Amino acid sequence: MPTNFKPLHEQIAEKLIAELKAGTSPFQKPWTNDNSAGYFTPLNPTTGKNYRGMNALWLAMQGRDDPRWMTLKQASFNHWTVEKGAKATLINFVKQTDIRPVLDDKGQPVLKENGKPQTQTVKLDKPIITTAFVFNGQQIKGIPEWKEAYGEKIAAQQWTPIERAEMILADSKAEIRHGGNEAFYRTSGDFIQLPKKEQFAAAAKYYATALHELGHWSGHESRLDRKMNDRFGTPDYAREELRAEIASLMIGSELNIGHDFGQHAAYVDNWIEVLQKEPNEVFKASADAQKIFDFVIGFEQKREQQIEATEKVSLKTLNAGEVIPYNDKTYTVGETVKGKTSVTDEDGKKTKVSPKDGLYNSLLNARNNPQAQEQEQNLSEGMEQELAEAESTGYKMKR
Repeated sequence: MPTNFKPLHEQIAEKLIAELKAGTSPFQKPWTNDNSAGYFTPLNPTTGKNYRGMNALWLAMQGRDDPRWMTLKQASFNHWTVEKGAKATLINFVKQTDIRPVLDDKGQPVLKENGKPQTQTVKLDKPIITTAFVFNGQQIKGIPEWKEAYGEKIAAQQWTPIERAEMILADSKAEIRHGGNEAFYRTSGDFIQLPKKEQFAAAAKYYATALHELGHWSGHESRLDRKMNDRFGTPDYAREELRAEIASLMIGSELNIGHDFGQHAAYVDNWIEVLQKEPNEVFKASADAQKIFDFVIGFEQKREQQIEATEKVSLKTLNAGEVIPYNDKTYTVGETVKGKTSVTDEDGKKTKVSPKDGLYNSLLNARNNPQAQEQEQNLSEGMEQELAEAESTGYKMKR
C-alpha cells in the first residue's frame, strides 16, 4: 500500500468539501417532482440491499447515473462481466463473521468428497473494519438496464410516495404545528413547526421538508438521544444539520419523494468548516444519518408488520360481513359473541358456530381456497351427470 494512502473518511471529507464549494454534492442535486428522485441511495442488486452510512454517501459521490454497485465476484456469479480496465471503488464495511476451514481433532482441515476443504461461518469475537472494491452498473456488461429495474420496483409499491410519507408522519405521533414561513424542530417543546401545505410549490416538497424535520425530531433524548443545539452558526448545529441532510437523501430516495435542499443551503459554509477541522465527522455523521433513516422508515415497517399480522389472523377466523359461497349455498357471516359466530344461509336460516364445528371450518376453507371449492363443485356436478347418463343407458356405476 502506498505510504501516502489516506483513510477513506479523509478521502470522502476532501471530496465532499470540494463538491460543496462547487455546488455539485449529492445534497445539491436538483430536486424533482416527476416520480423520480434527484438522488438514489446506492444499492447492491445481487443482495437487494442498500449500502449504508458512509459507503452510501461515498458511492453516491462517484458521479454515476446508475446507483447499483457490486464486487467482481458478485457480478461473475450473476454471469455479468466487468469491462476490461474498469476502475474499482474502495468501500469500508464492518465484518462480524468469517469463513474458516473445518478442522479435525488433530487440527487438520476436513476435506469434502471433491478434495477441497470444508468451511464454516463463524462469528468474530470483535467486529473488524475491512475493505472491499466494487464496480458500478455502468461498468458491467449484461446487467439489466437500471431504468427498467427501477420501474419494476416502483410498480411493485402498494402506496404512492405521498401516502407513504403521510403514514410515516402519522405513525410517528410527532406533534406538528402549522403556520408562519419557517420549518424547524424545537427541542425545548419537542414539536415540529411547518408552513401550511398550500405554501409549498408541490405536495412532495411539503412532505420532504416534514420528513427532514422528523429526522431532527428523532434526536430527542427520549428517542435516539443526539446532542442537539438550536443556535444557528454553532458547530453542534452544523453537525446536526449534516446528519439530517444525509438522512433526508436516504429517506427521499426510499420513498421516491426527493429532498428539498433550498432552505438548507445556508449551512454549506458551516459544514465545510466542520469537515476541514474534523475529517472523521463525515463518518460519524453518516453513521448517525443511517440511524435516523432506520428510525423513520421503522414506522412504515411496523405498520406493514401489523397489517401482515392482522391478515394472518383474519385468515384463521370468519369475519363479520363476509359472504361465502359453499355447498350450493351462500352464507353471510355475522358477529362473533362469546366465541360463537352467527352465519346465515341464503334461505335465512341462522346458525351459531365455533372453530370446533365442521361448518365453521368448511366455510373457512371455502373462503381461503375458492378454487378448490370450485373444483370440488365441478367434480360433484360431473359425477352426477355421469350417473344420469349411466342410468339412462341401463348401466350401473360403482361408487
